[in-house]
Amino acid sequence: MNEMFVALISAVGSIIGTIIGITANTKLIIYRLEQLEAKVNKHNNIIERTYECEIKESILAEQINSIKEKIADIEKEE
Repeated sequence: MNEMFVALISAVGSIIGTIIGITANTKLIIYRLEQLEAKVNKHNNIIERTYECEIKESILAEQINSIKEKIADIEKEE
């Protein structure tokens, strides 16, 4: 009888320990995934901003070249 009682207590303890371990591990995984998602979102935002800056830089370079050509034309006329 005592041996069954000890075995039952051991089994219940093992089950409770396993459930607590799985719960703690799941919470840690969820936390780490949230942190990773935040980093990915931040990275993606930087990539989008860089792309926009490159487009604006290209437009400005074209405008500068156009202005330089107009200035050169004006200087030739004078």
